[in-house]
Amino acid sequence: MTTHPTRAVRIGNCSGFYGDRISAAWEMVDGGPIDVLTGDYLAELTMLILWKARQKDPSAGYAKTFLTQAEHVLGTCLDRGIRIVSNAGGLNPAGLATELHTLAGRLGLHPRIAHVDGDDLVDRLDELQAAGHPLAHLDTGVKLADAGVRPVSANAYLGAWGITEALRADADIVVTGRVTDASVVVGPAAWWHGWRPQDRDIHDKIAGAMAAGHVIECGPQATGGNYAFFEEVTDRRYPGFPIAEVAADGSSVITKHENTGGLVSVGTVTAQLLYEIGAPAYLGPDAVAHFDTLSLAQEGEHRVRISGARGSSPTDQLKVALNYEGGYRNTMTLVLTGTRIEEKAAWAIEQLAGLLGGRDRFAEFDAQLLRFDHPDAPTNAEATAHLRVTVKDPDRRKVGRAFSNTTMELALGGYPGFHTTTPPSAESAFGVYWPTLVPAAEVEHRVTLPDGTVHSVPHVRGDTRAPEPVAPELPAVPGGPTRRVPLGTVAGARSGDKGGNANIGVWARTDAEHAWLREYLTTDRLKQLLPETAELEVHRYELPNLRALNFVVVGILGDGVASATRPDPQAKGLGEYLRSRLAEIPESLLRT
Repeated sequence: MTTHPTRAVRIGNCSGFYGDRISAAWEMVDGGPIDVLTGDYLAELTMLILWKARQKDPSAGYAKTFLTQAEHVLGTCLDRGIRIVSNAGGLNPAGLATELHTLAGRLGLHPRIAHVDGDDLVDRLDELQAAGHPLAHLDTGVKLADAGVRPVSANAYLGAWGITEALRADADIVVTGRVTDASVVVGPAAWWHGWRPQDRDIHDKIAGAMAAGHVIECGPQATGGNYAFFEEVTDRRYPGFPIAEVAADGSSVITKHENTGGLVSVGTVTAQLLYEIGAPAYLGPDAVAHFDTLSLAQEGEHRVRISGARGSSPTDQLKVALNYEGGYRNTMTLVLTGTRIEEKAAWAIEQLAGLLGGRDRFAEFDAQLLRFDHPDAPTNAEATAHLRVTVKDPDRRKVGRAFSNTTMELALGGYPGFHTTTPPSAESAFGVYWPTLVPAAEVEHRVTLPDGTVHSVPHVRGDTRAPEPVAPELPAVPGGPTRRVPLGTVAGARSGDKGGNANIGVWARTDAEHAWLREYLTTDRLKQLLPETAELEVHRYELPNLRALNFVVVGILGDGVASATRPDPQAKGLGEYLRSRLAEIPESLLRT
């Protein structure tokens, strides 16, 4: 086993999702020194997409774009000793490993390839339930057996030790199925530094690497992409993809290659740490990382250090992502122009429902009036609003052309100015996400090494207790005159989907702003600012070391992105909407 205790391991990301920038792999390898090339290709929706691909071709089920990227860089990585670690295996990591062997042979190369699996539980769901595991929905508590559905995918979130074992066996490439997003960073860090599950402070080290992995998993979101204070990003070229330099103690520096666009700052790293999290105790199969113990410091241009991470033992449960077929859906968007918009919309809904045989004819009939119109608008487009009508049903015939063609019958017999944004459309299938838990002991975490041997990776637990974070002292909440301006004048935000839930991470840039934000932005205040959340369950968490708050809005995305009817089904814009809302902010905090 080779260890490198004298310096940090440089882990570069080249993908934040299935479909991300193809050239990022070559740009990462060619742009400067790295030790490991990694990428994240999987999300809840991606597993459903890969299942559909496998229905058409049983040899599919992995992220095919990864093969294209591997073809671009494989020879160079072998020459330079750069290891490649990726979760692109999806539902078929063994199949991807086979395709990589074929690709390498075509290129005249001979990499040592390993793969990690054991996460796929779809064929064991009956067995697990018979053994007394209810597979209850994490948010609703409904047991899977009571839902009357049959999942088409079910994947447990594995940890990092299988990756570590593969690298210790001198694998040049490691591809996995559903491991946690951070595992593709934690695994290489443990290999590089020679970490062992029984090591002293191992959970702190893993927690630090988990934080680094969480930051770089979404690619350029850590380097200026989707950044609330985008005026700070003065290099407007496409952002360079991020690099995590993970040290032996688990601390890290987030950076990017020289002469690439974007920005790495305390702000951009804070934003990404808050992305798609829940409670500050960030659960993982190898440790619980307590994000409220993290400290950030600008160490130089485009270099931010993450330190102070504390970790505790993982639970004896693993999260499992299930997807099942929800039926079929279709959407038509009607354009309303001018005055009396709400009356026109009500008339359209009444007429359309009548022509279709009633709302109750569908499993779901959802009509949303989206207001973009302005009085006395200077252009036609600025005088319009949209009525977005979505229908869902197990019967594809009901929601296909029968629905969209009927919508067009309003063209000459409905409200004045009727037109639509698209012609009549066909139905599309949609899936429903079901998060649950299973005992870790029920899941065999397997690694197939380059020589073909298969090892089981034990689920290791320790006895450490959760640390008590030390909150920094805050200054007094500023008083004095206030001005009614957008909340985003002093607060950044980043939002995203967590299944059917959405999270909104909100942070301030100074201690004084944080003191005010912490007192001002209560759960009740959030519900006032975001009326859509008023009747929903909202959890509020504090992360004072990051000058941040995190809100989780339960159920705002329905059954997940694949079935959501919101115009923003992944809640990507929810944080920016919050920032646009007016607040009475002390003038002493305003910079202009």
